[in-house]
Amino acid sequence: MKADGQMLDLFGKPEQSSTQVVAVNPLASDDPDMRVEAEAKVWTVTEVNRSVKEMIEGLLPPLWVTGEVANWTAHRSGHRYFTMKDGQAQIRCVMWRSDARRLPIDPDDGMNVRAFGGLTLYEARGEYQLVVRQLEAQDADGLWRLAFDKLRLKLEGEGLLDPARKRPLPRFPSSVGIVTSATGAALRDILTVLGRRAPWTQVVLRSCRVQGDGAAAEIADSIRVLAASGRVEVVIVGRGGGSIEDLWSFNEEVVARAIADCPLPVISAVGHEIDVTIADLVADHRAATPSAAAEAAVQDGDVLRDTLRSLIVRLAQSLRGAVDRRGRRITDAGVRLEHGVRGRFVPLRQRTLRYEEHLGRAVTLRVERPRQALASAAGKLEVLSPLAVLGRGYAVALGGGGRILRRVADFAPGVPFTLRIADGRVECETTGEGDRP
Repeated sequence: MKADGQMLDLFGKPEQSSTQVVAVNPLASDDPDMRVEAEAKVWTVTEVNRSVKEMIEGLLPPLWVTGEVANWTAHRSGHRYFTMKDGQAQIRCVMWRSDARRLPIDPDDGMNVRAFGGLTLYEARGEYQLVVRQLEAQDADGLWRLAFDKLRLKLEGEGLLDPARKRPLPRFPSSVGIVTSATGAALRDILTVLGRRAPWTQVVLRSCRVQGDGAAAEIADSIRVLAASGRVEVVIVGRGGGSIEDLWSFNEEVVARAIADCPLPVISAVGHEIDVTIADLVADHRAATPSAAAEAAVQDGDVLRDTLRSLIVRLAQSLRGAVDRRGRRITDAGVRLEHGVRGRFVPLRQRTLRYEEHLGRAVTLRVERPRQALASAAGKLEVLSPLAVLGRGYAVALGGGGRILRRVADFAPGVPFTLRIADGRVECETTGEGDRP
């Protein structure tokens, strides 16, 4: 009943009254232009539902509703349809695809949840419903924890969390790959530690998003790219702190499998020390913070110097030991060789000596006979030799070129000649003509 005595019927049906009855749009103001008389207005179903929808949406702001999930349906379009109920009542709910894909996992029927959204009316059916923009378990981390535990159990059943499959980190890598945001604090922390501890280390960054829709796929792709590049020896994957929703990309299966399939050792450094993700569980090494990941990836310079000194000492000792062992082996081999040679060649030497003795006698006999024959022939030749004649007092006159001068005519006056005698030569000259006998 209004102050002026008029009674309002929301759907235009007049009551019996002495006063004038008018139909009013539920969302209309007191502007006279918005009023129509009941007799002139007949509402359609669509108009009624639209008016109720506008009234509900205008009167009730977005609100939190708690209850139990029932009839949860994931439509192929990506939308979610379900019912929330308590002991006395129920309400239909819808969650559009853009909001539903932020869910870490679909809740199970019977789970107690709380939903934030706005009430509206679905005009086609005349049913009012809650359009859910955010859905949580009664425990704020309930859905996230459920999704985490479900994936953890799945990967654990495949052996991907087995400590036995985790690979050791290289002690002194020459290059380190980093998968994180190029603008995040995590990268600055990692670079600071690497520069302080091992400034000679090459850093290869594969920048990617680390939260939000599609971030998990980018992280997984970055891991695969670095692994296939052949430019790094160990990979750091991580980001700084944040809420569980901010860190959720590192709890997705695609990231876990990229880490497990990576042929290089992987260090996971996600969030703060209290944050544990699926990536931490699958990685070869879990670091509490990005800075701790850099410390795990490279050794401090002092450690490297101490290691080099130790290696030098160990190398010298090893070389001395190797030389001593080789020397003993050579000495032993020489002794064995000497014994072997003696055992093999002494009989041969004795046989050789006997052969030499027999050969000597045979050669002596073989040479003595020709020698005696040669001596006999030499004796005979000696008798016939002109030198033997000279030895008996004769001489031979020799002209130029060694020609024997036999006749008087061969001696020309004033021409020199040589007189060959038994023990030498005498140079002579003809002074006059010779006399013939």
